[in-house]
Amino acid sequence: MFEKRTAMDDARAIYNLGCFYMKGKEGLPQNDAKAIELWHQAAEFGDADAYYSIGMSYKDGRGVEMNEKKAIHYLELAAMRGDVDARNNLGCIEIKTGNIDRALKHWMIAVKGGDSESLKNIKSLYLDGHATKDDYAIALRSYQAYVDDIKSDQRDEAVAFRGEHKYY
Repeated sequence: MFEKRTAMDDARAIYNLGCFYMKGKEGLPQNDAKAIELWHQAAEFGDADAYYSIGMSYKDGRGVEMNEKKAIHYLELAAMRGDVDARNNLGCIEIKTGNIDRALKHWMIAVKGGDSESLKNIKSLYLDGHATKDDYAIALRSYQAYVDDIKSDQRDEAVAFRGEHKYY
């Protein structure tokens, strides 16, 4: 099914097929190079998750030689397309190089998109004296606004049915 959708240039199917190759799932052999090739193809169609996965591959050296410059490039492309995990990772990279203000900016954007890890990172900055009380308060309000926007009875029922914890 995915191969059929891939032949039709379905970016999401191409990305998912790449994930199957990366993990060796759905009867496909584990093949990092094939996964990255497919992610590049999906990225050409603008798939943010594909850019993120390529970036993380370069960051971790999985299927490609580790390259922080390329990792940052692909994570930035994913972040510009709204990927909050990419945005969070960019903040983490910035904090390691001492760019606290840039890290905070990345994390604030990610929090607006519902990224709880970025909220935790901002809290840590605040507790360490590197962010203001106002920064943390804005982050909390932004995260709450996101949760309020996505909250629904149907979502709560689905989560309860699966035996998972609520997302808020």
